[in-house]
Amino acid sequence: MSERWLEVTLPVPAKVIDQVCDTLTNNGMTGLVVEEEGEFLKFLEQNRQYWDYVDEDLARHMKGASRVKFYVPDNEEGEAQMRAALRGLEQYEPQTVSLREEDWATSWQKYYQPIPVGERVYIVPEWMKGQPIPDGRVPLYLNPGLTFGTGSHPTTQLCLELMEQHIHGGEKLLDLGCGSGILAIAALGLGAEHAVGVDIDPKAVDVAYENAAMNGIGKDRLTVLAGNVLADQKFGDQLRPGQNQVVLANIVADVIIPLSAVAHRFLTPDGVFLCSGIIDSRAEEVAQALEQNGWRITRKLERKGWFAYEARR
Repeated sequence: MSERWLEVTLPVPAKVIDQVCDTLTNNGMTGLVVEEEGEFLKFLEQNRQYWDYVDEDLARHMKGASRVKFYVPDNEEGEAQMRAALRGLEQYEPQTVSLREEDWATSWQKYYQPIPVGERVYIVPEWMKGQPIPDGRVPLYLNPGLTFGTGSHPTTQLCLELMEQHIHGGEKLLDLGCGSGILAIAALGLGAEHAVGVDIDPKAVDVAYENAAMNGIGKDRLTVLAGNVLADQKFGDQLRPGQNQVVLANIVADVIIPLSAVAHRFLTPDGVFLCSGIIDSRAEEVAQALEQNGWRITRKLERKGWFAYEARR
């Protein structure tokens, strides 16, 4: 029999959120979740170099938000814990929702189904392993609950579609801003010899290796490193300068633009630079930067307001 939990939401003015959290903590409640629009917008502004777009559902969820959440068992003991936690906060009206443990663990899975991408890739949620794979397609298994980058966004799909045209067997590939490792892992599944993934977030290293293992790919074929190729030239020396047939950058315009000045360093003379994650309002700016840095755009894809470019020297 599954355990049930009570989600307790306490709507409070933004100016007293810290005070309310202190009170809840002093009353023995841990694991607080704070949702406050001002802090959310501040976080976005301070980190805007990493994205051009915020999911509409997330923005809508945070619109006007000013609340604290915590969880207790959905039973008499849990209700006693809730009453004790709310001591001194009687002026605020708590809202409660009963949840089953499996609601947290698996309810989101129904939203993920296999996704055919391009002509050769088939992205499959890990829990659907064993189901038939369409002829001519290579499965790419992912656990969407553990990754940041699941293949459902147009930017990832555009980059996969460009990439599969350049993987025929034996290639070396460099993925700048690898995130979950989805692009590098897909390339290896399609026949690339070795891939290097790079991300400024150290958490990406473990996530990418976990996804690779899920697809039967070991560290002999995939290397994942945390670092900043733009800020650290010595770090760039680890990324096989002049040896990669394909360099990928599925990031955002503000990162692709400076990368366009250095990406050629990592490519073979006949290599290709594939960049995606470019929102339509920045597409022309990125194209101009590529051309100014000696690239010739040989292919352009567009979908749902996003652009991807294939470029050669």
